[in-house]
Amino acid sequence: MNASAATANSKSVATKAWTASALQDLQLDETNQAPAIEADLAQPMSPELDVWDSWPLADREGNPVAWRGGELWFALAVPRAGDPEARHHLARIHHFHRLGDHFHHVAQTLPEAISPGARQWSGSAKLEDGVVTLYFTAAGRKGDETLTYHQRIYSTQTTLNAEGEFGDWSNPIEIIKADGKFYRPADENEGEPGRIKAFRDPSFYHDDDNGSYLLFTGSSASNPGTHDGVIGLAAENDGGEFHLLPPLLAATGVNNELERPHVVKHSGALYLFWSTQRGVFAPGIAAPTGLYGAVAKSILGPWTLLNGHGLVIANPAERPTQAYSWWVLPDLSVTSFVDYWGPEMTDRPEIETRRARFGGTFAPFLQIALEGERSWLVHD
Repeated sequence: MNASAATANSKSVATKAWTASALQDLQLDETNQAPAIEADLAQPMSPELDVWDSWPLADREGNPVAWRGGELWFALAVPRAGDPEARHHLARIHHFHRLGDHFHHVAQTLPEAISPGARQWSGSAKLEDGVVTLYFTAAGRKGDETLTYHQRIYSTQTTLNAEGEFGDWSNPIEIIKADGKFYRPADENEGEPGRIKAFRDPSFYHDDDNGSYLLFTGSSASNPGTHDGVIGLAAENDGGEFHLLPPLLAATGVNNELERPHVVKHSGALYLFWSTQRGVFAPGIAAPTGLYGAVAKSILGPWTLLNGHGLVIANPAERPTQAYSWWVLPDLSVTSFVDYWGPEMTDRPEIETRRARFGGTFAPFLQIALEGERSWLVHD
């Protein structure tokens, strides 16, 4: 296994290198290729909203908690507009009521007055002892006159009463900061999605033996480059503060963004999952947009790529951008959102066809199976 050990704050992390050679044998087949999403399943859940990256309110072990006969979920959302790509510049966290396979919009989650950034990007949420903790990314800075790509990681808390209603949210606190040693600050004033550096997507993980952690999407400070994506890690101390550790996985020279990392416990092992897009792999690497993963016995590693190359779920070859931002639940069901599901329209400029091709809604759930270092899609 290609790994290097590093020590910080008494925690030794074996950083797994995701290499181009590991991806050479990747093949799409029925074990990893998702079924096509047809028009009837790509209809918006709301005529007013575009919805994408989602996550449940979960207990400390990652299980979605019961809420009003279903579950409480969070997702990024914006009012539907002509260009779906503009959503990244306006994103806010909203919450939704999941009942079976259907999601119903409830409201925008955080008051504008306490939001520390110009936009809100993805995160995670836990419920413990009646207290909800929302971890999220603040993008840009409040009051910015121009669009920037600064990213910072915050948390805020509230109560959840017996009727399932939120109390007042606390003022958000910046809980970790890029240190310039392991992680590059994400402080670019210009850029575009897929090409910017990252410090975002906090995901909570608890281990009874090793404590609590945050995973996040980062960019390498020790090995900076055009393609320097890493999955970052921070450990919580006894005082509830998080301190940075070396990355769990590094894609130096391979990939720029390892998005929305999270961990699921299954059959005595830990499974690390992340999403990435075909366009953020380094030139010469032909790998699909999809959900990727690795397995270990400990959050600190060493990690082994699933299936030898990491791919767990890919979009179908004929619809390479149909879904994105996968999230695996402890029962191994997998959510995502409908992205550009429709066929490309080569007779018109791409920007003119985005609205017709974009779903902006919750995608049908998929189911995977895991056994040791193998994964596969479970088909009906």
